[in-house]
Amino acid sequence: MCTAIGLKTKDNYYFGRTLDVCASRGETTVCAPRNLPLAFRAAGALNSHRAIIGTAITAGRFPLYYDAMNEDGLCMAGLNFPQNAVYHPIQKNKTNVAPFEIIPYILGTCKNLGEAKEALKNLNVADISFSAELPHTPLHWLIGDKSGEIVVESVKDGLKVYDDPAGVLTNNPTFDMQLFNLKNYAALSPYNPRKGFAEGIDLTPYSRGMGALGLPGDWSSPSRFVRAAFVKFNIAPQNGEICGGDFFNILESVKVPNGCVEGENGFQYTVYSCCCDVKNLTYTRKTYFGETFTATLQA
Repeated sequence: MCTAIGLKTKDNYYFGRTLDVCASRGETTVCAPRNLPLAFRAAGALNSHRAIIGTAITAGRFPLYYDAMNEDGLCMAGLNFPQNAVYHPIQKNKTNVAPFEIIPYILGTCKNLGEAKEALKNLNVADISFSAELPHTPLHWLIGDKSGEIVVESVKDGLKVYDDPAGVLTNNPTFDMQLFNLKNYAALSPYNPRKGFAEGIDLTPYSRGMGALGLPGDWSSPSRFVRAAFVKFNIAPQNGEICGGDFFNILESVKVPNGCVEGENGFQYTVYSCCCDVKNLTYTRKTYFGETFTATLQA
């Protein structure tokens, strides 16, 4: 479980996610400075690249990023995608990148979303695990900058890249189905209903918020997708312009409390949420208990 969101404002771009799992794995904020040598399994060494900051665990001096931002403001997050993610054998004449390498590869080599789209045209998500102790995680990815967002899914019939007009990603089903499902909620509104469906019956709203009656409140992937999209497109700033605090309020709408969602090894909960502030190149991570850590990307 996880939810990722990209949000363009008048003067800035914010990108972030929730990480909803059963327990922390010791992840922390990690900066890969510009041109820090990164050894890729099949794509070779990447000795020249952009600076990257995000949440990761480090294994064998390689940053295993969950989400990150580069120095040019391109952002990316990997989310769980079980039963659908398929990684493929190494292919000739393709750039073969392992699932755990794709975030540093794209953010290290691409300046913006346009360059990322071009790179993805020749990319194969290769069936290469980090180690026996760290096997594959089935993932798909949200990539975004101030120009918009795309979703990347490596599935049975190859690599799919979708434009994401909602700027939201959760987990299953596949993105095209998630986007189609939004049509079921087209009548949702932040305003109270103005007219009932039947003349002669008093259908006057008896509570505020009834325009959003039917907005799903559970923590399933489709429900979080709809709820995140609704809040994202309707949130109003407190002081004239959307800020990082407002962005975290959007993420709060899909936060998972501990004890409410059964996982494979206990209850899943929002271990952390994060916000990339592209204008200021700051990365803020907030834990389940409210501890907040902010770092500025230094190239």
